[in-house]
Amino acid sequence: MTPIAELIATAMGNIKEMVDVNTIIGEPVETSDGTVIIPISRVSCGFGAGGTEFSGGVKTTEGEKANFGGGTGGGVSIHPVGFLVVSGGQVQLLPIGQGAPDKLVDYIPTAIEKLTEYIKKKKEEKED
Repeated sequence: MTPIAELIATAMGNIKEMVDVNTIIGEPVETSDGTVIIPISRVSCGFGAGGTEFSGGVKTTEGEKANFGGGTGGGVSIHPVGFLVVSGGQVQLLPIGQGAPDKLVDYIPTAIEKLTEYIKKKKEEKED
């Protein structure tokens, strides 16, 4: 494997560790009344790599090899998009962003109540 290929493989491996399917579609939370809330996010990735070999190689036990200089860089951006709410056989998307705050603010008391019930239920199950 060439030095630049090694740099790219290392950088891509690190990005893969940071971003998995649970980053985009979050862990579902089920409330006591059966409503399921699933967080949804948008993930953006950027990546760049470059390198060069200089003449006037370095002598090694395997022979003479050229000097190598290179680097890689990458970035990941995660933005929440909204929540999928599955309740009563219906699926509803509650977006986060422009025009959505009113809907989201209206739903917050219900969501908090359902999450509180869910946590209470889990604690009771743990005690049993």
